[in-house]
This record gives sequence, structure tokens and C-alpha cells, in this order.
Amino acid sequence: MLDNKKQNISVRMNNGDLQRIKELAKRMQVRDSDVFRFAVKNTLAKLAPLYDMQVRGKDLVPVFADSGSDLTSYFELDTARLEKIINSGVDDPEKRVAREDIELLAMAGLQESYVYMRLNQILRKQSGLQAASGVLREYLLDKYMDGYVSKEPDEMKKSA
Repeated sequence: MLDNKKQNISVRMNNGDLQRIKELAKRMQVRDSDVFRFAVKNTLAKLAPLYDMQVRGKDLVPVFADSGSDLTSYFELDTARLEKIINSGVDDPEKRVAREDIELLAMAGLQESYVYMRLNQILRKQSGLQAASGVLREYLLDKYMDGYVSKEPDEMKKSA
């Protein structure tokens, strides 16, 4: 039987973030608590593979391709911690994420110009006008996700 009881929690926030939540709630004509619940549910949905302990290795690539720079910068995740999160318990070499790619993820939120340079070296081409985060996302999904088809360079320029 599922316990559907709700619990109150206390969250420490700076005044700026709290003011933005209040303004958002006012504009949307909802309660502050509705904004909090929306943010939590939305974030949990995006990060769902991370709380499923059976999901490891390359199966975590979409989470880090989409939210990696936010996660690494906010939680101050370095290469060693990311390696442990992604590859811990992965014995199959086909499912492991290369250390070089984990290093790129760790640096993505901090040193975008370095990530951009490294990706151009790896891909052996200039990545056009697309931001480093977009290039990194395309690179990771192409490399680790079976059946993923990236956009052609002309399509990337149109959507940039």
C-alpha cells in the first residue's frame, strides 16, 4: 500500500530566488508552494535515471547530455565523482562511458571554451556557430545512444 501523505519541509533559499518564485507564482496566479512542487517534479522527471540505481554507464548519457553542465557546476562534480556516478558497477566495456568524455562533462559548466576546443579536436572539424553545450550534447548522444541520429550541420545552423 502506498503512503500518499504529504510532508512539510524546510528549504533555505536566498532572498533573490525566493522573490523570483513569488513573482512567478503571482504572474501564474498560483501559490508559491505550487511553483516549488512544479520545480521539484520537473527536475525529478529530468533526472529520473539518476535515482534508478540499475541505470548505469552509457544509459546515463542523456541525463548528462541535457543537464550535465548544470549538475556539475551546482554540485561541484569533478571527473572522479562523475566517473563513480556514471560507471560504478559497469563491467561491460560497451556500456562504459570513456574517461575522456567524462572529463568533458566535468568541464562543460566551467570552461566552455576548453570544451569547445577539445570537441573540435575530437571531431576533427569546426563546430560552426553552435554553443559548446550543444556540440557536446550531439557528440555524446551520437557516440553512446544507439539509433540516435544527429542533425546535419546545415540543420544545426538553422536551429541556432
